[in-house]
Amino acid sequence: MTRIAVLVSGGGTNLQALINAQARGELKNGEISAVISSKADAYALERAKNAGIPGYVVARKDYSSNRDMTAALVDKLKELDIQLVVLAGFMHILTEEMVAAYPNAILNVHPALIPSFCGAGYYGLHVHENALAYGVKVTGATVHFVNEEPDGGPIVLQKAVDILPGDTPEVLQRRVMEQAEWHILPQAVSLFCQGRLSVEGRIVTIKEGE
Repeated sequence: MTRIAVLVSGGGTNLQALINAQARGELKNGEISAVISSKADAYALERAKNAGIPGYVVARKDYSSNRDMTAALVDKLKELDIQLVVLAGFMHILTEEMVAAYPNAILNVHPALIPSFCGAGYYGLHVHENALAYGVKVTGATVHFVNEEPDGGPIVLQKAVDILPGDTPEVLQRRVMEQAEWHILPQAVSLFCQGRLSVEGRIVTIKEGE
């Protein structure tokens, strides 16, 4: 059984999607063993508690730099014997120590079709504001492995979502979560836990299931 840690900073809607998938038996060969928050008051910790999942705090404010916080996170993950790290609304840039400790074993969900609207500064509502301002007709979400480049790791899964007349950033954000993020994140986690993902350069190959 693959031990999974979910890193959060806020409300934890993607965490809830993972918890729900686990309850339905969809995280095959995987178990959410810990939720680690960068804020002590994050509602995501309540979601973890309600699901009976241990919650921990590695608060950004307790460290002088992202590097120091990353080192503390790695120590906590190793202590908990974690094999897969999932970033679900984690609002801090992790330094290379995390990638070195978990090569091709950190998954992130981004609310756009990478390589569009991604990289430094593209997070939260900013992504959807930019998509609407650019006038694209289709957006979506991407689950990718994390490397040293923000949103630059190999792509695991993508799902498209139509942009509709009258969309606001808030409405679009909700639709992308409901129609894309909450589906492909649990799928990608399950594929990893089943040992069905192989990475060569930028290309992720999904092996046939049993």
